[in-house]
Amino acid sequence: MRGSLYTRIVLAFLVSVILGLFIAFYATGLLFAERIWNNMKEDLHFVALDLIDTYQMTNGMDINQYLEARVLTRPFYVSLIDAEGGFREFGYRNVKNKRSVDQEAVKQVLAGGVHYSVLEEGGDEGALLGYPMEIDGRQYALFVQPAAPKMALNIRNAMITALAIELVAGSFFILIGARYLVNPLKLMTRASRRIAKGDFNISLDWKRRRDELGELAVSFTEMAGELKQMERMRQDFVSNVSHEIQSPLTSIAGFSKVLQQRQMPEEERKEYLRIIEAEAQRLSRLSENLLKLASLESEHHPFHPQTYDLDEQLRNVILTMEPIWSAKDIELDLDLPSVKVQGDPDQLSQVWLNLIGNALKFTPESGTVRIAIKTGVDKVQVKVSDTGIGISEEDLAHIFRRFYKADRSRTSANGGSGLGLSIVKKIIELHGGTIAVESRPGEGTEFTVTLPYVLLKRRD
Repeated sequence: MRGSLYTRIVLAFLVSVILGLFIAFYATGLLFAERIWNNMKEDLHFVALDLIDTYQMTNGMDINQYLEARVLTRPFYVSLIDAEGGFREFGYRNVKNKRSVDQEAVKQVLAGGVHYSVLEEGGDEGALLGYPMEIDGRQYALFVQPAAPKMALNIRNAMITALAIELVAGSFFILIGARYLVNPLKLMTRASRRIAKGDFNISLDWKRRRDELGELAVSFTEMAGELKQMERMRQDFVSNVSHEIQSPLTSIAGFSKVLQQRQMPEEERKEYLRIIEAEAQRLSRLSENLLKLASLESEHHPFHPQTYDLDEQLRNVILTMEPIWSAKDIELDLDLPSVKVQGDPDQLSQVWLNLIGNALKFTPESGTVRIAIKTGVDKVQVKVSDTGIGISEEDLAHIFRRFYKADRSRTSANGGSGLGLSIVKKIIELHGGTIAVESRPGEGTEFTVTLPYVLLKRRD
């Protein structure tokens, strides 16, 4: 429990509330204490004057009966003192902390003055007010004091009690509220531990929550889904790499063992050696493509853009593949107007080698391969189309995935690893472009590469 978010929330609330209560208490005291004390003084003056003025209108009513009747209706204690020191008291005689009247105050009032004093400076404790009063031609001193002294103190105590109750009640509710806030975080903690152990089947369905925790839960669930997909892709990648490596290794090991164990004609021996060499080259290409793809996806892949003639580059690529298209008697339909682009020539050359090579590879003899450049306002398109075997609609959705082979037997026969189009797509994305594909089985395939004329600044 120590150091937990729940404990910190509760402690932070309690500290904040306690400090707030102290500040509120003292601020309230400063703002209202003087007003309370002034009101008490005014009440004492009002009571004294009311008693005196009203008695003047009674036409000689017995003073004892008068004061006894009047004072009982008010929470005050009244003392009546004459010049000879005679003392009479009226009202709440059982007043706690009742203040005695000193002789100096009596002399002051009997001389016609008004006396007001308190025992505590700035408070109402022991407040005492004396007024002169004439009864039947004789001078008296009328003293009034509250029947409930320390009113400000009582009010302060009441405020402290109310604030203490508020603190206790608030603490109880914050304990409940903090648990409500922390429980979702605990669920996320448990979910993160499951993810750390490889369990990505996490679903925090908190759509009803419209707060930050709800948004965090949605993001957490999406993250778990993406991690699950990445883990699946990783497993597929490892499985595909293992398969691609295992196949040529099996061939190499098998034919090497045959060559060691028995005598054979020279032609058969050369054929076995040719197969071993081809499988070794296949392994080398696979390794090269894997390294190239990893390098393209890293932040440190060499990238050297320059302005060059795109049409000239395409013609050079086509010339390097002359043995392929001439051997299959493939017709080339070229539409290559002069155009300059910005890009890395080596990387884009790899794109055209892969796309044109695939078009030639999967186009039957006497077929047609079309390569065209179309220019726009701020972009250029390169279209590579063929009249080959085509790609099914189901396979089109996965054609750029690593190791994906729309026709495994045909691709394997031609030495493909399923990484070519993944490399193509990554290179084009690094240039700020896009690649699209359209195809129908038996009718051919068309790849469209769109590149900007001017490269934007790369975000490494």
